Amino acid sequence: MTGKIGIPSIITQKYPQKLLNLAATTWFIVTTIGQWAFGVYIVAFYGTSTASGELERWNEVLPHGYVKGDWAGNLVVGLHVLLAAILVFGGPLQLLPFLRRSVPRIHRWLGRVYVTTAVIVAAGGFAMVWTRGAVGDQIQHVSISIQTGYIIFFALLAWRYARARQFEEHRKWAMRLFMVVSGVWFFRIGLMCWLVMNGGPAGFDPRTFSGPFLTALAVFVYALPVPLLVLELYFYAKKTTKSVAIIAVALLIFVVTTLIAVGIFGAIAGMWLPRVG
Repeated sequence: MTGKIGIPSIITQKYPQKLLNLAATTWFIVTTIGQWAFGVYIVAFYGTSTASGELERWNEVLPHGYVKGDWAGNLVVGLHVLLAAILVFGGPLQLLPFLRRSVPRIHRWLGRVYVTTAVIVAAGGFAMVWTRGAVGDQIQHVSISIQTGYIIFFALLAWRYARARQFEEHRKWAMRLFMVVSGVWFFRIGLMCWLVMNGGPAGFDPRTFSGPFLTALAVFVYALPVPLLVLELYFYAKKTTKSVAIIAVALLIFVVTTLIAVGIFGAIAGMWLPRVG
């Protein structure tokens, strides 16, 4: 039996969804590797500098991250970094279907920790941007502040649907939450991908960490998050019967995954390993 244009139905009906599933799986594997590599870096860099009493090294990564004499502010920054490590390790685990099906109790408790931590980290990041000083321009600061609203809103909806046992809606909002919680990671990966592709800084001043590229990157990662848009396209592709649309979304995810892989390579080789080596 063939479709209207003579293409076997097994191709028109099954192949696009298989391609989409492959694209999503590839994205998840690459993203998990990148997030866990970032988590290892966080623990290694901040753990080593804290254990050795060299807290001023925090400022190599976070401008004004450590302020001499400001023990309360330094404690907030330290907790913010520690909780961020929990997010990058725990986020991918929460998206594993195996964990959800085989050990639902762990999934539920990890979910509670993840949602609570996401809200705390978002609020802490917002406070740090506006009270401790941050590199970049005002648009970057406003964009990351908008992201705080996304995180809190999505966290509340993910929790609400879980409590109501509407698990399909809960899963979608949890995935949306993961995308916006990962905003800082996407920003770093996007920046490193850009540096690799251009062979160095282009479109911004590395001293002031400002310029048109970084402004645009902040807007499209934080305020108008492209990762969230790609996720919505994935949701659409999962339910549509239009083969062309499904294949187009799958190819888009493959392209995005390739760029993420380049960014991860750049971050590991150029930023994370040198600081913990």
